Amino acid sequence: MYAPRTTPWPLVALFTAGYLAPYLLPTTVGRLERGLELTPTQAGGVGSLLLLSSATAGFLLASRVERTGARTLARLGLLLAAVGYGGAALTTSVPAVVAGAVVGGFGSGTATTVAATRIAAEKDPHRASTLGLLSVSALAGAVYLTVPRLPGHGLTLAAIALTALAVWPLTAGLPGGTAGRPDTAGSADAEGPGAGRLPYRRSGMVLAGAMLLWSLAQNALWGVSGRIGVGQAHLSEPTVGVVFAVALGAGLLGVLGAGALGSRLGRALPIGGGTVLIACCIALSASATGLGSFAFGEIAWNTFYPVVLSYLIGLAASLDARGRWAVLVGSASSLGTAAGPLTGSVLSAQAGFPVMGAVLAAGLLLVAVPMTGVALHAGGRALLPGAVRRRGGHPAAVVAATTGTPSGVVPEVGAPEQPVVEITLDAAAVPARGAYDTAAATRAPGGV
Repeated sequence: MYAPRTTPWPLVALFTAGYLAPYLLPTTVGRLERGLELTPTQAGGVGSLLLLSSATAGFLLASRVERTGARTLARLGLLLAAVGYGGAALTTSVPAVVAGAVVGGFGSGTATTVAATRIAAEKDPHRASTLGLLSVSALAGAVYLTVPRLPGHGLTLAAIALTALAVWPLTAGLPGGTAGRPDTAGSADAEGPGAGRLPYRRSGMVLAGAMLLWSLAQNALWGVSGRIGVGQAHLSEPTVGVVFAVALGAGLLGVLGAGALGSRLGRALPIGGGTVLIACCIALSASATGLGSFAFGEIAWNTFYPVVLSYLIGLAASLDARGRWAVLVGSASSLGTAAGPLTGSVLSAQAGFPVMGAVLAAGLLLVAVPMTGVALHAGGRALLPGAVRRRGGHPAAVVAATTGTPSGVVPEVGAPEQPVVEITLDAAAVPARGAYDTAAATRAPGGV
């Protein structure tokens, strides 16, 4: 009998607070450019510093969540986000805004690190990450519908700060200290000195490098999408905000579809095929000259983007049940996200938006190959004792726990078989045919 699945709402809320800053990047950069009279490159640089600080938090804290405690680190991250973004929203001094964005970015990265680590320890990490993407998409869509109608450079920063404060009470449901470590981590520590090593090292490194480039391409366009809508497609800021809100709403439908689909198609097809579709959408959106093409490109892109992202998060979580690859891959993705706004600003300034879109689309087509390869090679997570799982990570059969059930980790389906070693028995110890040897009959399982 399966235990009923419970929704990890504290993790969903923490995921939302951590991911909200990247989701609001276009309007944040645009507001800083217009409100503080910065150049597009300078505004994109501020956005890149914010996201670089977020990535730094992930790299520094990837292995410290279990030791320090998820609750403690989550509250620290939310506090830094509230103070940093809130302070940046209340001042017009450019150095103070930059400092606040860096502090807030570190807080967002800390929250994301804790959420990624704990989601990887869930029995169904894909479901938890899907709920998080649904939540952050809905909240970002509401902000895009509201903020363009109000004045001020710091409204999006204030929205992120208020979200961090609202999530704070929910952190009471998170574990504190090493007592809250997932069972798989505890068993891994007990297995031996090699149990703490990162599994799937080559696949994890390839996925991290690919995710860096994948996120860079996504956010290079996302960081300048507002400028494409206003400058090239000749739309008003409220109209662009409505397009973004509808696009994020379409993203909600995409995430719902990904959650319903689950692992029926595996991970390779959604990741590889979805990335190819995203490349086409980016090229279309970057070359848009009117409402129709701009809206279609943005809406289609935002429909496929969270779908592929949810499978990538699930793939990273499946590589290590302790969540280390989930955090490291997520931090590499944040590095790409951090470089995205500046890359998009420089490319568009030097070559124009259409050429920028073509370059980004070509890069995505190239990076789709190694990501699909990792999904094919390492499709499942480490298995719990007593359970046999298929490549998608969902239960295929459950072996009833008995006294003789091995306590170690069950090998993944498709793993190389162990060699069979013949053992020569002493002829004197073998009973005659038909005789009943009481000692042999009562021998422990596995004895010879």
